[in-house]
Amino acid sequence: MKLTSKPLILLLGVAAMLLTSAAKEKERPKFTPGPAASYTCRQTSQNVTIGAAALLSDTQTAPAFGKLNPNDLGVLPVLVVIQNDTNQTLTLENMKVELTTPDRQHVEATRPADLRYLHGAGRPGASYPGPVPGAPPRVSRKKNPLASWEIEGRAFAARMLPPKERASGFFYFRTPFREGATLYLTGLREAQTGKELFYFEILLEK
Repeated sequence: MKLTSKPLILLLGVAAMLLTSAAKEKERPKFTPGPAASYTCRQTSQNVTIGAAALLSDTQTAPAFGKLNPNDLGVLPVLVVIQNDTNQTLTLENMKVELTTPDRQHVEATRPADLRYLHGAGRPGASYPGPVPGAPPRVSRKKNPLASWEIEGRAFAARMLPPKERASGFFYFRTPFREGATLYLTGLREAQTGKELFYFEILLEK
């Protein structure tokens, strides 16, 4: 009797966990980006349109991150929407996204999973140049607000993009926003032929 009851208890426990997870998922506010062509900052090339938006104010970040504004912790969230109007499936496996400041400093996107280990130093000043290339993230002993589910949950995660479909999500940069900053996207390829698309260069505006 005891042997048969243990699997039943285990199954009931797993079912309870799944129900709790589903309930939490329903409680999470939805965030639905618009079409790529609806963004002021965008570029169309080779029948692919990429729209981008740097979110700065609390009003802008609230729909995606709730009460958390990543800018307050030195992280700039940039929404990217890619619309594939070609007849080829695109592979985004090797896509590289980089932010170039007006003074030509290059800031690579930080992996969303790494942000939870960064120590937020408060809202950065205009002179903050971004992280030192190759430097390890600073670890905070306190609970980091950047560990919230929205950071990874809203991040750009698509690896393949079928024809006539779109993909969207955030990239995160350890730098403050500056007028004249440019977003560079490279490494988009046709999945079947391996042909790389021409790079995208999008000027970001407030």
